[in-house]
Amino acid sequence: MEKLNVLNEISVVYTSKGSCKVISNSHSAAKLCREIFTLDGCNIDLKEYFYIILLDNSNTVKGYYKLSEGGIDATIADVRIAFSVALKCLASGVILCHNHPSGKLAASDKDVLLTRKFKDAGRILSIKVLDHIILTQSCYSSIADSGLL
Repeated sequence: MEKLNVLNEISVVYTSKGSCKVISNSHSAAKLCREIFTLDGCNIDLKEYFYIILLDNSNTVKGYYKLSEGGIDATIADVRIAFSVALKCLASGVILCHNHPSGKLAASDKDVLLTRKFKDAGRILSIKVLDHIILTQSCYSSIADSGLL
């Protein structure tokens, strides 16, 4: 009688290419977010994208991950997927980043609630949520600077 393979194999891969970018404030975080959006060919005015930036204990960038790409006025940011990525690369902190194609800089109530959801999950996992940057074509806003984190 032949045994059936009934277990899925899980593979975790993280390869470091080294980094020297350090995030020291919302301005440096927003600048990096904009670089990532440009590098990935995102059209900030067309639809929403949601990224996480992964940091070590010194706030040095370990990498970034595109969590979702959505529609004109929304995208889904799954907290479980975000933190699975953060855990895989042993991140100590994360910065959330998404854009508002409408050009409105203000964080919506949904943005603030989502940020708090991330912060609560991060607290349990000992991964700090340092900020949530919202980009428009020409500006940015920081949920941390607004006192909403």
